[in-house]
Amino acid sequence: MTTAAEPEVGRARVRKEDERLITGRTRWTDNIALPGLMHMAFLRSPTAHARIVSIDTSAAKEMPGIVAVFTGDDLDPSGEIGMPNAWPITPDQKTPRRPMLAQGTVNFAGEAVAAVVARSAAEAEDALAEIDVEYDDLPVVLGLDNAVAEGAPLVHEDLGTNKSALWVFDSNEAGSGGDVQKAIDEAEVVVTRRFRQQRLVPAFMEPRSVVVDPTAPQLTMWSATQVPHILKTMVAMTLGLPEHQVRVIAPDVGGGFGGKLAVTPEECAAVVVAQKLGRPIKWTESRSETMVAAHHGRDQMQDITISATRDGTVTGLKVDLLADMGAYLGIVGGGVPVLGAFMFNAIYKIPAYRFSCTTVFTNTTLTDAYRGAGRPEATFAIERIMDELAAELGMDPMELREKNWIKHEEFPYTTVSTLTYDSGNYEAATAKAMQLFDYDGLRREQQQRRERGDKVQLGIGISTFTEMCGLAPSRVLGSLDYGAGGWEHAAIRMLPTGKVEVVTGASPHGQGHETAWSQIVADQLGVAFDDVEILHGDTQSSHKGLDTYGSRSLAVGGIAVVKAAEKVVSKARKVAAHLLEASEDDLEFADGKFSVRGTDTSTSIQDIALAVFAAHDLPDGVEPTLDSEAVFDPENFSFPHGTHLCAAEVDTETGRVRLRSYVCVDDIGKVINPLIVEGQMHGGLAQGIAQALYEEAVYDEFGTLTSGTFADYLLPSAMDLPSFTTDRTETAATSNPLGVKGVGEAGTIASTPAVVNAVVDAVRHHGVDDIEMPLSPMRVWRAVHMGETDAGGPGAEAGGGLGSIDPAQGGAQ
Repeated sequence: MTTAAEPEVGRARVRKEDERLITGRTRWTDNIALPGLMHMAFLRSPTAHARIVSIDTSAAKEMPGIVAVFTGDDLDPSGEIGMPNAWPITPDQKTPRRPMLAQGTVNFAGEAVAAVVARSAAEAEDALAEIDVEYDDLPVVLGLDNAVAEGAPLVHEDLGTNKSALWVFDSNEAGSGGDVQKAIDEAEVVVTRRFRQQRLVPAFMEPRSVVVDPTAPQLTMWSATQVPHILKTMVAMTLGLPEHQVRVIAPDVGGGFGGKLAVTPEECAAVVVAQKLGRPIKWTESRSETMVAAHHGRDQMQDITISATRDGTVTGLKVDLLADMGAYLGIVGGGVPVLGAFMFNAIYKIPAYRFSCTTVFTNTTLTDAYRGAGRPEATFAIERIMDELAAELGMDPMELREKNWIKHEEFPYTTVSTLTYDSGNYEAATAKAMQLFDYDGLRREQQQRRERGDKVQLGIGISTFTEMCGLAPSRVLGSLDYGAGGWEHAAIRMLPTGKVEVVTGASPHGQGHETAWSQIVADQLGVAFDDVEILHGDTQSSHKGLDTYGSRSLAVGGIAVVKAAEKVVSKARKVAAHLLEASEDDLEFADGKFSVRGTDTSTSIQDIALAVFAAHDLPDGVEPTLDSEAVFDPENFSFPHGTHLCAAEVDTETGRVRLRSYVCVDDIGKVINPLIVEGQMHGGLAQGIAQALYEEAVYDEFGTLTSGTFADYLLPSAMDLPSFTTDRTETAATSNPLGVKGVGEAGTIASTPAVVNAVVDAVRHHGVDDIEMPLSPMRVWRAVHMGETDAGGPGAEAGGGLGSIDPAQGGAQ
């Protein structure tokens, strides 16, 4: 039997998953091929808002290879089935029913109105053109201000309003702080800004896909999903199926970023159609469908007011949000800005705080969780307003932050929004980042360029952030009316040969669970890294779980694995004591061996596994198994933090932005695998920078998505981004035994304000105090030369998504 030669936790292991993923030797949902498989395609509405007068499917049914054509009334004659919303943020939240296929009206361009089933995917697609739908157009509601204006047309007439809910937190009422309006009224300095969080498309690599096999007593669904366990429960509840007869499998999933945290009409329709036909059904969306029909992210209007004394001490923060839900509420829907509500105060000691959010319906694709889910939006607003306050006070923006942030000796610290930050050291992370960045030297260069009147100006952007992740605890989520808990499950099976199977309820979609979990178990049990196999994503083998989102995999799921391993060792200890004829109290366990203290007598956990399998000589009353399972429900969130610094060069004659350097020093607690951490940081930085400079989902005045392809929705490539300088400090989390915090969303949360702050800093002497994202060359040029800081209404140019790429300048031209 082999054992680990050195500790695995902390080693930069190449991921176990990579060989099969990179070479394509794996199984994606679209690879699934079953006997008698039929293919489904959806006809989607070209109009954003209309009554459906009639749907004629007769011609489509006569097309070659067509098996059946369904409308909404065919799938749900009673009109009672609706997609679930698991987070009603207020008791009076207005939640419109979202059908599997549109019934009566369509409410956004891209909503499915009919489904075709054929013997091949091509035949199904061809038949869509033969379906004749007559629409009676209705007024289109676009834009948050328009939607809440008096007399605005209604997305859902039966609701009588475009407002879904109003959620408010007031520190004065909560007893966690003072009266924010009083703080503002009495302040020496008050700064107010309106920031726009543009709409984004998750743009995962693998389009959504689902296969349903109804031919056995247990219905099996394969889906490219982040949430197989949630999907199983929600499909059963939504469609009235016995849950024990539903099995959901998430095979390898090609990215999600929150975009696959959903229970979709297409998934439910596939189940209903498969049951009606008694045949397996497959649906795989095209990239065009992804852009218009998979949920979008962000889309907020943020009105934020900060008050301070003349010396820079912040006295109050007031936030009023309008959040665009699109035409319907997704599974966590309005809860996304509620998550952000607890992070606007960030790392700062703010004595008075009030947050309000109105969630709003428009005739657009629904929005839901997108990488960071509320935390990036909050971090952007507070880090931007801190820069604006510094400019108003004539202070260095880093000096202002340092004056107001929580000091390391003050942890644990309960914030004005009632969260208790358990650990952190903002001073250490910032000091390291400033040294790597050469902050003082860049400030001198900036001043020299200003004095020379260079056409290319230098800006320095700062983002000192923290986030709440490891989505939990269950009691806190319950107090917010969230529809599930925050626990996670794991099980460990010790095999007779000494190998180990680990079952995890955290379902990966690119994070590297198989590698990190193997490293954890190797150290916990003293077995070899290669002797550990990780099982996930199948609700039959992994029967309990709450899946993957909110940077919870390691901080919650990984700790469940640790707890299960501790139980394995505890069981093995009893057997080891019996076999070694020693007291349990005299045994030491290290490097996979139980040793009798003070002697050279020992036995390995692998030998114990074989002895338990044989069961020839076990203590009385001991079951012949070491297998164990555990559920971990943390007592608190975890709070990674960091300092991100960006140097941006802005050509004031063309508006082109080049990111000259980017430095980030993050504190994510204990690091399991540095290589995975680097990958997560780089990917997160790319997404956050993309929001700042490139990406935007744009609708025209008719509600048509005009950025519906990658020709006009710009995703950056490696040549559009700088070489990142990354480093870490480490303060262990106190909420879990490994001291881990989470890293999956950190780069996305921190980078967007760092970049925007850098660009605004570069041109502030031109009278610019904001530029709406994405900061395309045209928008930057307009801000400098025309004083325009926004992009206008529907139909305006599509930000960074237009034009060609100039690698030397790192952006769209």
